[in-house]
Amino acid sequence: MQRGTWWSGVAVLATTATIAVLVRQGEGAGTLARYAGWNDYGGAPDSMQYSSLAQVHRGNVTQLQQAWFYPVDGEAARIAFNPIVIDDVMYVRGAGDRLVALDAATGREIWRSTEEAFSRGVSYWESADRADRRLMVTTNAGLRQVDARTGRLITTFGVNGTVDMHAGAPRRNGGPSKTPGRIFENLVIVGSQTGEGFGSPAGDIRAYDVRTGALVWTFHTVPRPGEFGYDTWPAGAHEYAGGVNNWGEMTIDAARGIVFVPLGSPTHDLYGGDRAGNNLFGNSLVALDARTGKRLWHFQTVHHDLWDYDLAAAPKLLTVRHAGRSVDVVAQAGKTGFLYVFERVSGTPLWPIEERPVPKSEVPGEVSSPTQPFPTKPAAFARQTFRPEDVNPFVSPEEQERLRQAVREAANDGLFTPSSDRRFHIQFPGAWGGANWGVTAGDPTTGMVYVRSLEMPSYRKLARIDTTPKPFEVKGGAREKLGYDLYLQTCSACHGPGQVTMRSPATLGPDGFRRMVRQGQAQMPPFSPDVLPDDRLAALEAFLLTLSPNADGDQVDRNTPIRLPPNPSRYQGPAMRYTGSFSAGWYTTHGMPAIGPPWTRLTAYDLNDGSVKWWIPDGQAPGLAAQGITNTGSVRARNGPVVTAGGLVFIANDQDRTLRAYDKADGRLLWSHELPANPEGIPAVYAIRGRQYIAFSAGASQGTGGDPVWRNDFQRKKSKPEAQGYYVFALPASSK
Repeated sequence: MQRGTWWSGVAVLATTATIAVLVRQGEGAGTLARYAGWNDYGGAPDSMQYSSLAQVHRGNVTQLQQAWFYPVDGEAARIAFNPIVIDDVMYVRGAGDRLVALDAATGREIWRSTEEAFSRGVSYWESADRADRRLMVTTNAGLRQVDARTGRLITTFGVNGTVDMHAGAPRRNGGPSKTPGRIFENLVIVGSQTGEGFGSPAGDIRAYDVRTGALVWTFHTVPRPGEFGYDTWPAGAHEYAGGVNNWGEMTIDAARGIVFVPLGSPTHDLYGGDRAGNNLFGNSLVALDARTGKRLWHFQTVHHDLWDYDLAAAPKLLTVRHAGRSVDVVAQAGKTGFLYVFERVSGTPLWPIEERPVPKSEVPGEVSSPTQPFPTKPAAFARQTFRPEDVNPFVSPEEQERLRQAVREAANDGLFTPSSDRRFHIQFPGAWGGANWGVTAGDPTTGMVYVRSLEMPSYRKLARIDTTPKPFEVKGGAREKLGYDLYLQTCSACHGPGQVTMRSPATLGPDGFRRMVRQGQAQMPPFSPDVLPDDRLAALEAFLLTLSPNADGDQVDRNTPIRLPPNPSRYQGPAMRYTGSFSAGWYTTHGMPAIGPPWTRLTAYDLNDGSVKWWIPDGQAPGLAAQGITNTGSVRARNGPVVTAGGLVFIANDQDRTLRAYDKADGRLLWSHELPANPEGIPAVYAIRGRQYIAFSAGASQGTGGDPVWRNDFQRKKSKPEAQGYYVFALPASSK
C-alpha cells in the first residue's frame, strides 16, 4: 500500500445512459417554486434539503467566493445552526445564543433579540395577510416566540411569552428538542429532549396553537392504558419508562396533512430488563394526522432497543417509478446503516423487510427480541460487521494486534449483538450511526436520496449497579444536611448511581451553578424560585461543595464531575440493576476509530430501482492527510448535505474545516474551500435579487470532556473564537 493512494477509485460511477436519464428527469423538469427559497429548517417543511436554484452549477462552481461573513463574538461555541431566509432577511443564532436578523445579501445586522435560539434552527409562521409574522425559538424552559420584524418577545404566546413543555402528568415531560419544530397550518408540532437514563420522561409529540400556545394534541410515545401499543410494554410502564422521543428531525407532507416522526430509543438506552417487550413506539417511524395527532401507521426499525439506535434523520418524501407506476414514498435512514423505504400513505415497505433471527441476550433478566427487521433493498449505506482484519491499519503493529485480540474476544455477532455483563460487546455501526440528524438530502426531480453516514464502533460492557442504601455522613452543619436531603429529592432521579454525570459548583464559577439551575441546561429543566427557593438552592450548593471532584490534585477543569454519595436512585421503575457506558466511540491512538476507514461516506441512492449509484469517502483525518493519506473520511463530523438543481451536493466537514461540492450524478469532487473555523450543521441555499448564495455556520468549540476527537489535533483542525460565525458564498457579481 502506497501512501496517498489508499482507497483510490472508490466511487462507483453511474453509466452515461443513467446520467442522461437523470438529466431528463431532473434539470429538464424546470425549477420547483417551493424549493427556490430557504424559509424553514432543512429548506422546507418536507425536510428535503434541496434547492431548485441552478445559478451555481457544475460548470461554474469553482468560481465561488466568499460574499460576506458575520462573526459570532464571544466564547468559543458549537454553532450547528441552519439559517432561514424570509423577505431577504436571514435569521441566525448569534453571540450569547441570541437570535439575530441579518441582511441576507450583505450580512449587515438588522436587529439582535433579547431572546435565545439555542437550537439547530428556528421555525417561521405568518398569518394569511402577512400582518402577523413570528419566529418560534426553543429555550431550556420551553417554547417562545419573537416578532420576525423586530425581534421582540410576543408575550401573548403561552404564559407571559413561554410555553412550559416540562409541564405534564403523571410526570414532568421532557423539554424542547434542539431541532426546531414544524409548522403546519396554525400548529407548531414539536419533539423533546428527555435524557437517556433510568427515570427519564417519555418523549410525547405535542402540537400547540401557534398564536396562543395552547396545547392542541398529544401523541403518547410510551402508550398509556387503552392505547395502541400498550401491550408491548410491561403493565404500568408509562409511569416510569421514558425516552422514545423525537430529538432529531420530523417531516410534514402538507398536501396530505401528515407529519412523519422518527423516534428514538426507550430508556435506559442500553439495558431493558425493566421494559420487556418490543416497546412501541421506540425506534419507530410514525405517521400522524397533523391536525389531530392520530396514528395513521408506524414501522418499528429496532425491537426492544439495546444499542441506542435512535431514528434521528429527517424522513425524505419522494415520488418514484416502481413496478411500472408512480409511487409517493417516504425514506428513513437509521443508525443501523439501513435506508427504510415505505409507501407514504399506507406504510407498506416498497421492498420486503424481513424479520430475521438475532443473538439472544446473556444478561440475567434481559429479554431481547428474538428477531429484528432487515430491509432486502436498498443495500446498507454503512458497514455492519467488524472483523479482526478490519482494525485500523494506521496505528502501530502492537496496537493493531491488541485491537484484533479485543475483537476476537468480544461478543461480536453483527448488527444486533446484544449487551453483555460478562464481556465486552461490539456495536457496529456505533451509537452515533449510521445516520444521525441532518445527514440526508433528497432530490424531488429524480428520486435520488443522498446519505452522509458515520462508521465508528462502540465497545461496551454492562455494569451492575448496587442500589443498596449505605451509610453516608454529610460533612458540615445543618445547611449541608438540608442540601443532602434536597439532592435526594431533586437531583438523584437524574444524577443518582448510573445516571447523568453531575458537575461540581466549584468548577462552574461564582454564579455558574445557580444560573444553570435557574435556566436549565441541555436536558436539565430549569428550577424556578417557587420550586426551589434561593435559600434551599444555597443549601444544595453548600452540600455539593463538600464532595470531592473525580481528579487527582487540586487542579480540575469545568467538566470534572463530582463523586456522588452512594444513595439509591429515586428511579421508581423495577429494580435498576445495570447501566452501560455512554462512551459510544472505540478510539485508538490519536483519537482514530478502532476500525479502519472510511469513517464517513456519502452514498447516492436511486429509489426508482433501489440501487446505489455511487459512494465516496467524505472528508479527511487531518493528521493522516498531513502524511499524504487521504480519502479516509473523518471522525464524528456533524454535518448534512444539500442537493441543488445545479447538479451539486454541498456539504461541509467540521473535522477538516472544509466545504465541498460534489457532482450529484457521480460523486466527483468539483470544489472545496477550507475555513478558519469548524463548519457544522446544514448549509442554506437562497437567492437575493437574482444572485444565489450558499451559507454555512461555523463554530470554534473544542468540545467537552475527554473526547479525543475534540481534544486531539490529529483528528480535528482547531479554530479560534474570532473565526466563528456565518460564511456566505456566491459567484462574483459579474458572473451571475
